Amino acid sequence: MAIEIIMPKLGVDMQEGEIIEWKKQEGDEVKEGDILLEIMSDKTNMEVEAEESGLLLKIVHGNGELVPVTEVIGYLGQAGESVETAAPKASLEAVSLNSNEMQEVSASAAQPSQGAVPVQDLEGKVRATPAARQAARDLKIELEQVSGTGARGRIHKEDVETYSRNNTVHLSPLAQKMARDLEIDTAAIKGTGFRGKVMKEDILAVLETERSAQNKDPENTPDQAKTSESPKGVEVIQMSAMRKAIAKGMVNSYFTAPTFTLNYDVDMTELIALRKKLMDPIMEKTGLKVTFTDLIGLAVVKTLMKPEHEYLNASLINDAKEIELHRFVNLGIAVGLDEGLIVPVVQRADKMSLSDFVAASKDVIKKAQSGKLKAAEMSGSTFSITNLGMFGTKTFNPIINQPNSAILGVAATVQTPVVIDGDIQIRPIMALCLTIDHRIVDGMNGAKFMLDLKKLLENPFELLI
Repeated sequence: MAIEIIMPKLGVDMQEGEIIEWKKQEGDEVKEGDILLEIMSDKTNMEVEAEESGLLLKIVHGNGELVPVTEVIGYLGQAGESVETAAPKASLEAVSLNSNEMQEVSASAAQPSQGAVPVQDLEGKVRATPAARQAARDLKIELEQVSGTGARGRIHKEDVETYSRNNTVHLSPLAQKMARDLEIDTAAIKGTGFRGKVMKEDILAVLETERSAQNKDPENTPDQAKTSESPKGVEVIQMSAMRKAIAKGMVNSYFTAPTFTLNYDVDMTELIALRKKLMDPIMEKTGLKVTFTDLIGLAVVKTLMKPEHEYLNASLINDAKEIELHRFVNLGIAVGLDEGLIVPVVQRADKMSLSDFVAASKDVIKKAQSGKLKAAEMSGSTFSITNLGMFGTKTFNPIINQPNSAILGVAATVQTPVVIDGDIQIRPIMALCLTIDHRIVDGMNGAKFMLDLKKLLENPFELLI
């Protein structure tokens, strides 16, 4: 039976993806693991692999098309099979960048209409997260009326909120996004889709009606709308999808988490000496150059694995009512691109030697720079670091990469006069800036973490033990 290929959902905020290029054409033979197509989300490009072997029976959406998440974009099966009887099978993974767990997205979940009956578990209960149940109670909504977008139809908090906003109005996924972004009340819109579903064209019709009304009544037209073009020397451009995602994430982090930043100076004398000694051995083993970011990153990982620092490697879950402690470290490393900031993740960094970490960090950074990160390489971080030292930054207050409880900012190393044993000496001093979510970590605990990290960086041979 043919299998549906869907547009993956790479995060709770992702609403649609653009198909950059199909790597296979209709009728082509496909082997498990082959790259089917390349898509662009709001954060990066992603290659979609085939999870089963067969033939690419049909391409529903072609190159350059913008497709709502979880919508069918093609069919995979065997020769002679009909796509009309395609089996809804989860053939792709979807990862939520700011949720607390990786979720599989059902390939058949092409954004069901509001009010549809969600998938239920074996006991007959509606599958829903604790946060979704709480939201349903707060909004006085029956979960049986809400359609879930999670694995096997599981309902998430966002599904409940979406249902609440739209009430009983049926909207296509793209119409939902347009209505939300443009702040359009859909309650009075009469849909032209199947069974009255509101479609993209219906939203556009509302916009056109509003524009016509404004043109007829110039007194009610905003000043900027009255001017057909911007003043001389002013250019207005649209924010990219990545920039919008970054803006939304930063605003959410900044206004959600009460934070404070601890600043420490680290004497880099010994770490600089260690790096010089390690350059040739690491190059010989990996073919890569060990950087200070690698050494600092591994030092952070080793410090986080100490039991007394477990809250620095934690996340708040279930509407900040519970703390999720991680007994491993997935280290996020911020990478600046021309289009914006992205945070690839070194998974299970706590299990790596220095050479392993150098290879793994270089791999995800290179993929981030070339737009080739996979979904699993963009999510699941438990702690993040960001380095602006190469730009001469002396100190800064980094914003936490939610849902992490902290982020470490690395500033420049500057030759600085310091007093050692009563004598003034010039030492290479690096500033570290730790921003902490005060809901999870107090100042004393943050300071203890920084003291241990400072000790390790100033006595770095322990990194090799």
